[in-house]
Amino acid sequence: MNMFRLAGDLSHLLAIFVLLAKMWNTRSVAGISGKSQVLFGLVFTTRYLDLFTSFISVYNTSMKVIYIMATYFTIFLIFYKFKATYDSNNDTFRAEFVVVPVAGLAVLVNHAFIPMEILWTFSIYLESLAILPQLFMISKTGEAETITSHYLFALGAYRALYLANWVYRYYMEGFFDLIAIVAGCVQTALYCDFFYLYITKVLKGQQLKLPA
Repeated sequence: MNMFRLAGDLSHLLAIFVLLAKMWNTRSVAGISGKSQVLFGLVFTTRYLDLFTSFISVYNTSMKVIYIMATYFTIFLIFYKFKATYDSNNDTFRAEFVVVPVAGLAVLVNHAFIPMEILWTFSIYLESLAILPQLFMISKTGEAETITSHYLFALGAYRALYLANWVYRYYMEGFFDLIAIVAGCVQTALYCDFFYLYITKVLKGQQLKLPA
């Protein structure tokens, strides 16, 4: 494992636990898109079905289990434990407009036309767009809490670091996965405006607010 993948994994874990800590400590899920979290749950469920068929390492298995459990616990907090604070009026992104086309693309463009490979490809495509409901929610409200901004920055940093991981693996190992790289580029691009606002606003102690 190279340093970029490790840093990416740690950034991903940081994002997840920052979000969980925010919800648990404030007893509120205000400003958090439940739809994005459901999409992430679908991502990890379809990607890590190989938990039952293959073993790579303790680290690999542990990370998969953590991602799945933490995401479903987040969903539980949003839709059950702290449901009264969930802002469903602003979490209105039509997720089916992402899931259906992505599913079709996964069937058409994949590495091998077998169920496990199609589901893995579906998860890669879906992850690149799963943050859209959260970004859409922020665009509707016009602002994001500071801790939510930290979560989004760590999540975006995870994908950017994974792009560096793919570049490193290409030059050092000759490994190249076009599907993962293109999806990673799309996902990172979605965060670009947010990165700019985070650096110019949040890191200076201001709340993230979108330009009027």
